[in-house]
Amino acid sequence: MTTVERATRRYRVRHKTKYSYSDEVSSSYGRAYLTPRDFPGQRLIGHDLHIDPVPSDRSVGSDVYGNTTSYFHVTAEHTQLEVTGDSVVEVDAPDPELRSAALLPWEQARPSAVSGPLAVEFTLDLRPPEITPAVVEYAAESLRPGRPLLEAVTELNSRIHDDFTYRSGSTTVSTRVADVFAAREGVCQDFARVGAACLRSHGLAARYVSGYLATDPPPGKERMVGADATHAWAAVWVPGDSAGDRTGRWIGFDPTNDQFADERYVTAAWGRDYADVPPLRGIIYTDARESMITVSVDVAPLEV
Repeated sequence: MTTVERATRRYRVRHKTKYSYSDEVSSSYGRAYLTPRDFPGQRLIGHDLHIDPVPSDRSVGSDVYGNTTSYFHVTAEHTQLEVTGDSVVEVDAPDPELRSAALLPWEQARPSAVSGPLAVEFTLDLRPPEITPAVVEYAAESLRPGRPLLEAVTELNSRIHDDFTYRSGSTTVSTRVADVFAAREGVCQDFARVGAACLRSHGLAARYVSGYLATDPPPGKERMVGADATHAWAAVWVPGDSAGDRTGRWIGFDPTNDQFADERYVTAAWGRDYADVPPLRGIIYTDARESMITVSVDVAPLEV
């Protein structure tokens, strides 16, 4: 058997979030999903989370999906809070055998308690429901009977890219999939959720993936520090390559850029929806009437 050597890229990822308030904050609780995952195809070399002011309490744990979560509690009064995640990650190019495994008819990729018990949860609709008749009809155009899974997802990915306009600020984290369908515009988080809803509407397992995309500068231009941003894409489940393999594997696809995830994609966390894995969430106690948040992300290539 011939082993195909897969390309590997190493990155330094810095994700900085700064909150500014118009009055003192007396207490701030936060939970972060800023630690990239470690799994076959991606290796976490190192990670540090810097918080200013220094928390009086902090801890690290795992959620139900195996994502690393960092909790912190800042009790010193402050008008600014900075949370910075620094990571070094290696990402391999996709395994070509995985695309070959996705050539089966898409109907055969529906997981069950026997074939893919860990994937069944990712076939379920959200609460409140996101799968509407419009979603079912839209997905059916690509998921025609007997069509190979990879071919169907490739077309669906391209259709979302072509039919929806990327418009920064057009949605919020609480915007529903139905509203994105009606407006035909949104951002990467919305398009990932649309893709996942379409696949789930026909019994396929799809998960929401949060992370980073390393961008290459235009020819002749230097990389701009902080030019990269948080990104989101979806992934479809592919059954295992043997009768005894009930875990299966996942293929990431990115409707925002009409491409499949490759070695440029750094995975931070995954879940069923954005609400499962926001980069940061928290609660503050303050009388401040105004606040501002700024986020900068830099994904810098390193020598392997």
